[in-house]
Amino acid sequence: MRYSALWLSALLCLRTEPVSAEHATGQAKRQLLNADILGAQTYDYVIVGGGTAGLVIANRLSADPSITVAVIEAGSLYQVTNPLISTFPAGDVFFVGSDPKQPLDVQPLVDWNLVTEPQAGANERKFRYARGKCLGGTSARNFMIYQRPTKGSLQQWADAVDDQSYTFDEWLPDFKRSVDFTPPGPTRATNASAEYKAAAFDSGAGPLQVSYSNYAGPFSSWVEGSLNEIGIGHAQDFNSGSLMGAQYCSSTIRPKTQTRETSQTSFLNAATTRSNLKVFSATMAKKILFNAEKKATGVRVTTALNLIGLTINARREVIVSGGAFHSPQLLMVSGIGPASTLRQHGIDVISDLAGVGQNLVDHILFGPAYRVKVDTLSRIVQDPIYLAAQVLEYAQQRGPLTNPVCDFLGWEKVPDSLRGSLSSSSIAELDQFDADWPEIEYLGAPGYVGAFTNLFATQPDDGYQYATILAALVAPTSVGSVTISSDDTDDLPVIDPNWLSTKTDQEVAIAAYKRVREAFASNFMKRVLADDEEYFPGPDVQTDAQILEVIRNTLQTVWHASGTCKMGRASDKMAVVDSRARVFGVTGLRVVDASSFALLPPGHPQSVVYALAEKIARHILSDD
Repeated sequence: MRYSALWLSALLCLRTEPVSAEHATGQAKRQLLNADILGAQTYDYVIVGGGTAGLVIANRLSADPSITVAVIEAGSLYQVTNPLISTFPAGDVFFVGSDPKQPLDVQPLVDWNLVTEPQAGANERKFRYARGKCLGGTSARNFMIYQRPTKGSLQQWADAVDDQSYTFDEWLPDFKRSVDFTPPGPTRATNASAEYKAAAFDSGAGPLQVSYSNYAGPFSSWVEGSLNEIGIGHAQDFNSGSLMGAQYCSSTIRPKTQTRETSQTSFLNAATTRSNLKVFSATMAKKILFNAEKKATGVRVTTALNLIGLTINARREVIVSGGAFHSPQLLMVSGIGPASTLRQHGIDVISDLAGVGQNLVDHILFGPAYRVKVDTLSRIVQDPIYLAAQVLEYAQQRGPLTNPVCDFLGWEKVPDSLRGSLSSSSIAELDQFDADWPEIEYLGAPGYVGAFTNLFATQPDDGYQYATILAALVAPTSVGSVTISSDDTDDLPVIDPNWLSTKTDQEVAIAAYKRVREAFASNFMKRVLADDEEYFPGPDVQTDAQILEVIRNTLQTVWHASGTCKMGRASDKMAVVDSRARVFGVTGLRVVDASSFALLPPGHPQSVVYALAEKIARHILSDD
């Protein structure tokens, strides 16, 4: 981790107005984040989880001054607990490595330090799974990609839950409602012009800033040309219901300051003066409480380093927004879940719901690395003088530190040239996805990725620049689970993503790897390669079996876990919530986050989480 220390030393010297502004908290914000833990605690709505979804709901409900809202968050302000690294866009590569044996590659003040069970599809490796433990949740830890699902995927969602308000066209107003969109700025290179459709956004609609980095990575233009050459054509944008093709993506970046935008910097900051909204930070939810009629009446919590326990009562509803791992955990320790699991841990059964913790769907990625003749993050890691120059550039909202690393994406189904190698059973499984649902996503990654064990300690220190094109499976058929290890939320949940467990996923992964190699072998890409040969895994890896073995040894999550409190019809025995996110078998309880997805759409789910929270908040306020 010698390079990480260098980064930290340099960046801690940075003092710019945008970063200082993030730390400047007025009296109203101090009051908001220090709710009185000793007084009577009763609110109309109690929200568990101050993450991506939870803070949207808190903002929308508290906009009515007659409604009182409490937010329970286990973490606190990430700008305080993880300063600077959490705010500049390129800082997203910190503390996201897959190897749990790297103790310095985790930041416990903003991360849960979750570790998966050994993964059979990854040669029994365990993985650290980065998740935000702070106000803003994983919107403060992600790679900031903002794009929307396809029309076909949301039609499948609507059909699955028997509610046509989840189609793309019907749901689009909720996607727009969150966002204040800013087009690309004039400082971007002329060969990196990002296109967009203005109709995908309403001007100044919401508090969430969505824009583009002022700096486009030089390697991205080579990714664009190579993908175009191998048949992945130009796409105008990724926010209008179609994903096929290649284009620069929009990001949750504040355009004026070139800093990370989160649900905390947007939705929470916009509500800090409201006396009817209280946030209990550094407070752990222990159990949802119910009355004799099985109505949720509040949440038992601990705070002050677990020294103080109290109950926060809810007059109307408890809304759980703890994410794909912690929401099902909280439900189970509170008596909602598979009865056999609950009884095993001595938990009284309130509602026997077999689907709690099941249906875990996630995306994985992997890819080869090559030496290139353009500047990438490899140079930032290797060259302290260059790094210092880029720190000065960032102080002027310019340069590579303003870029969230993966700024160029491509999407396709497995092309005909490789589809013929798929088994008939795999093709039949893939045919269950809509015609507009891509099977593979490509992400330009300006650096050496390898096995994603640690993005800094594993960078080659040989003076060369490295680059990777990552392939992600975005129509996965592998399904995992999450369960509890005890009746206490202080004990981390047991996570089994079950990645790459199906023949279909394995065959698509092999095809995706071959496609990335085709891109690197394109005439367009050859002009920027520093070597004729692949650096990693190398030219000796050729057979399907060899490629699959490399994938098993190097795959990493895209951190898109979802579906563990699945939305569905009442007749679906694995459904946990209805189309209004209300938990079956009880009243006064909802789950609103990625865990309550009916399915995981292709792409990056951040926009869907925001839109789902907007939609459910709207239903709550209209009492429908």
